[in-house]
Amino acid sequence: MRATTLLLGILIISSEPLLSEQKAGLDWWAFQKITRPEIPKSENSRNSKPIDAFILSELEKNKIRLSPKSSREELIKRIYYDLIGLVPSYERVQQFVNNKDIDGYEKLVDELLRSSHFGERWARHWLDVVRYAETNGYERDAVKPNIWKYRDWVIDAFNSDMPYDQFVKEQLAGDEIDNRTESSVIATGMLRAGTWNDEPNDPQEYKYERLEDMVDVVSTAFLGLTVRCARCHDHKFDPIPQVDYYRMAAAFWGGTIDPGGRSEMGGPNDKQLGFEKVFGWTDVHRNPPPIHLLINGDPDKKSVIVQPGHLSLVKHLDHPIEAPPKDSKTSWRRRQLAEYITHSDNPLTGRVMVNRIWQHLMGRGIVVTPNNFGFKSAPPTHPRLLDWLAFEFVEGGWSIKKIIRMIVLSETYKQSSRNPDSDTFMQIDPDNHLLWRRNIRRMDAEVLRDSLLQVSGDLNLKMGGESFYPDLASEVLEGFSRKSSAWTPSSHEDQLRRSVYMISKRHLIVPFMKAFDFPSSEKPCGNRNRTTVVSQSLAMLNNQFIHSRSLNLARTLSEAYNEDKEAIFNAWKKIFSRDPESDEFKASYIHYEKQRSLFSGKDNSRLLALTSVCHVLLNSNEFLYID
Repeated sequence: MRATTLLLGILIISSEPLLSEQKAGLDWWAFQKITRPEIPKSENSRNSKPIDAFILSELEKNKIRLSPKSSREELIKRIYYDLIGLVPSYERVQQFVNNKDIDGYEKLVDELLRSSHFGERWARHWLDVVRYAETNGYERDAVKPNIWKYRDWVIDAFNSDMPYDQFVKEQLAGDEIDNRTESSVIATGMLRAGTWNDEPNDPQEYKYERLEDMVDVVSTAFLGLTVRCARCHDHKFDPIPQVDYYRMAAAFWGGTIDPGGRSEMGGPNDKQLGFEKVFGWTDVHRNPPPIHLLINGDPDKKSVIVQPGHLSLVKHLDHPIEAPPKDSKTSWRRRQLAEYITHSDNPLTGRVMVNRIWQHLMGRGIVVTPNNFGFKSAPPTHPRLLDWLAFEFVEGGWSIKKIIRMIVLSETYKQSSRNPDSDTFMQIDPDNHLLWRRNIRRMDAEVLRDSLLQVSGDLNLKMGGESFYPDLASEVLEGFSRKSSAWTPSSHEDQLRRSVYMISKRHLIVPFMKAFDFPSSEKPCGNRNRTTVVSQSLAMLNNQFIHSRSLNLARTLSEAYNEDKEAIFNAWKKIFSRDPESDEFKASYIHYEKQRSLFSGKDNSRLLALTSVCHVLLNSNEFLYID
């Protein structure tokens, strides 16, 4: 009886509407106009850069100090990892370390920002956010033809430093903008990059699920809001009424929302897009039929007709979407939605993007929930810094590279992970929210794979084009009914390309990539998991890809150096871009001799022993983690 009473009490409580103090209002911090905060002044921050001044002001309040500056060896490896996702060569590290030019680091940053590899690195961050994959998901998981062109468009956009407002507009409405091009239409592939079911049980219901997917990716990617939660009722935590969901959804109502033919994969055909072999989006209705608010989100329970419009969070931006010009073939709804999102008075767009940039460079965002700036988000650790960066971003022409440059030139970014007062500061700020030291990070899956290829001398730097299929063990394909057609490995040369060009299949993430937290593409991913689990060590020890890299590096060293010690010494230079310490070299050579004796009966004992040395070094924390 007592248990029943308790259960009833829980049910009653859970059914009660949220109290006002449990829900964000229009006065929520993320919905306030972005203004340029005054840069803090203090004894320690008098001559510092603005970013450092904001950081130091918070540290001083807690009687904490920044860590000393990282060594130049650490700094060049860090900036290479963050900006282009590759390992600097031994020669490049030595050149940087020995360079006495006071502007040497700044020049290095500018060099890497100009590199074509910059776009390859930063495109992958964005592809996570827009739930990019090259297949539909569901049972057949068919490949989306030519969707890889959208990936290449993102790479080019980052390399050219396309202004972020244009970046947004082309992805939302590249078919509707003035002077549209094939490239701008390719950009709309973002809207079609989600899952697609060619045999839905209920086509009517599925039409609204597709609509929900588009609302979700647009609202989380650009606005950092979970608007999809308002499909069935007013948002439980944020000031987003149910009608706002349908006003936003109406922007996509003119497109091919219906399941459509299997060959077209739920989208417009080449003729409708105006270009051949393009996987993009456009309206098929200039004046779409009315969209109804659905009671509890049920397609069978239509309520009032909803006019297309914007979110009502910012009152002076909240206005009905206008009818398209008479000569337009599309509704112009997505174009107007894009203009709303990129309006300088929109308080979310700038904040959300600079937070993403900060997260990728510092290991954690100022807001640690990058896809949610609503009531259920974590509060910003440095709200004034976030607003200062957002203001500079918007007023400075929406340049992503400019913001990156500001951050990586700061003393906060350049500080060491080792603070002499760590024991004391850990008591005050154990999670390092105040950024008094550098956060050590493990390489993500793509950078790890690319670095393994690079140090072994195997990396193919060919850019763009169709994605490659890597070799997979037969066991991995056991779940496929037609194994040969489901996965056909590409040529050996193509398999050595950077990981951003690897096929991204929803139902089959390459096991090695999955082990190192490559994300699911079912939903937008704003922040990857960073796990440290046994399966990662097992993958590094046993995966054939690792063994092949160790063997190829050993073969190169064996052919280049007749002396065993010289070969081992250069293994360190190749893998770590530095000379080994005397004790490190001694341990490596002892290991080599033991392995050589074990393989003494084989003609290639030297090669096998060198391979073992390389394998051990590639499994080290120094290789796997970025200081």
